[in-house]
Amino acid sequence: MDLKSNEPFWLLKNGLTASYPSLKSNEDCDVLIVGGGITGSLIAHQMISDGHKTILIDKRELCNGSTSATTSMLQYEIDVPLFELEKMIGKKGAVDSYKACSDAIDTLEKLSKQIRSDAGFKRKKSLYFASKKKDVSWLKDEYTARKNAGFNVKWLEADQVLEQFGFEKTYGAILSKQGASIDAFRFAHELFQHNIKKGLKIFDKTEMKKVEYHKGFNLVSVDSGFQIKTKKVIYCIGYESKNLLKENFVDLKSTYAIVSEIDDDKFKNISNTLIWNTDTPYIYMRATADGRLLIGGGDEDFYSAEKRDAILDKKEKEILSNLKKIKPDYHFYTDFVWAGTFGETKDGLPYIGEHKKFKNSYFVLGFGGNGITFSVTGMEMASRFMKKKKHPLSRYFKFGR
Repeated sequence: MDLKSNEPFWLLKNGLTASYPSLKSNEDCDVLIVGGGITGSLIAHQMISDGHKTILIDKRELCNGSTSATTSMLQYEIDVPLFELEKMIGKKGAVDSYKACSDAIDTLEKLSKQIRSDAGFKRKKSLYFASKKKDVSWLKDEYTARKNAGFNVKWLEADQVLEQFGFEKTYGAILSKQGASIDAFRFAHELFQHNIKKGLKIFDKTEMKKVEYHKGFNLVSVDSGFQIKTKKVIYCIGYESKNLLKENFVDLKSTYAIVSEIDDDKFKNISNTLIWNTDTPYIYMRATADGRLLIGGGDEDFYSAEKRDAILDKKEKEILSNLKKIKPDYHFYTDFVWAGTFGETKDGLPYIGEHKKFKNSYFVLGFGGNGITFSVTGMEMASRFMKKKKHPLSRYFKFGR
């Protein structure tokens, strides 16, 4: 599956940061990680930190799937509003899921400092604004739910949004203190390099073809004809899990993004704030570390990479039209435009856990706008799995829920 269009900003910005060999011999390990994106890098870091002999494989070059197309917005907010999620899975599960995403941002900051990352982790606030007057009522319900759950939030009226951010035609907003951004593509490569020095083995251009299940271990055959004997397999394959798991647990969507230079004078506080709205699908924007403005949205059902990429021009115009609603006098000069594929689940939550059809295996599949923060939560969950311990969130993230 092609998870991105041909011109993702992060891939062009960073280039080929490192190269890795393909598998050319039989190997054995404690943990085999399948998938070399940001999720795979985080899980590999956890496995190495826990002392497991770890191998990671990817059928592409590392991070060349959806990680190269991500907007890298780090939010505690899940795509399903908190007050709605409480109705779906109960207050405790909903609040704990939101708090896990919040804690994940703190963990990423610590990890960024630990490995002396150059990926531009930056703390930011998050502005969630009502794009239509009819959205104000439920957005205030969401504000109350978040405030009652202990999150640091403020309610802004439309005139306050205009004063603080310069956005017109909004009808109120939730301003959250917790949020951040990072260059996930670069950060993942930094994690790989950090852990290679600690014993991690990586093989790219190496595709898993078959898994034989044995008592206490799996034997994984790859396209080069060699095999990896491993005690556990952890799948970090994101949206491509649709090709492996037959049940309908996630809906694939295409999302579109554009990047341009930014006029700071016309975008108040944009460098310190993640912006998104109540539209369906919502638009989102943030400043990048190198002084550009990234705007995304226009989500549609995914049918094929060809159909997704054929409407790039149309989607660019649609995104710019939405920008005009809140910044009517601003002219956006597009430097890059690209598309990526992501997944929506019925409750906005990831699928992290064991699957009955895959022995000695674990899945870490972060979906929606919280893929990266969910993957950080997956680090602790996978660590507990290896120790045969349960995680409090397992019941909410499990398959078949």
